[in-house]
Amino acid sequence: MIILTQLRALPLAVLCFSAFMISAECHDDKKSVYDVLESFNFPKGILPANAKEYFLHADGNFQVLLDGLCNIKIEEKGYQIRYEKKVMGNISAGSLKHLKGVRVKVSFVWLDVSAVKLSKGKLKFYVGPFSAAFDASGFDDTPICE
Repeated sequence: MIILTQLRALPLAVLCFSAFMISAECHDDKKSVYDVLESFNFPKGILPANAKEYFLHADGNFQVLLDGLCNIKIEEKGYQIRYEKKVMGNISAGSLKHLKGVRVKVSFVWLDVSAVKLSKGKLKFYVGPFSAAFDASGFDDTPICE
């Protein structure tokens, strides 16, 4: 009888453990997504000002939820950047990889930004086999969506 009771409790224990792991991997209510970016050595301005919620998992996988689509023009560089409602990828110190939900307009074509790396005060943005580097200090302020 004791074994049967323990077996019946096992699915409940697994469910409770799973719920604990999911909530442990979600965000810390005291930190904003911008604080998290800075804790990984990134300037907060690589995300727009309309980020409302984020989820960061122990393995570095993340999701950032925005209020909606966000278009930003960087006039002095001649670029347009588009953020989807959900931006996903993997973050570690000075590295954003496997990005989804961030695009840049080059000439007349929208291309996916796949990675961003920080090195020696420069942010290097990767679009396929190409990259462009910018001073990280140019991303100190969070941009406002158009």
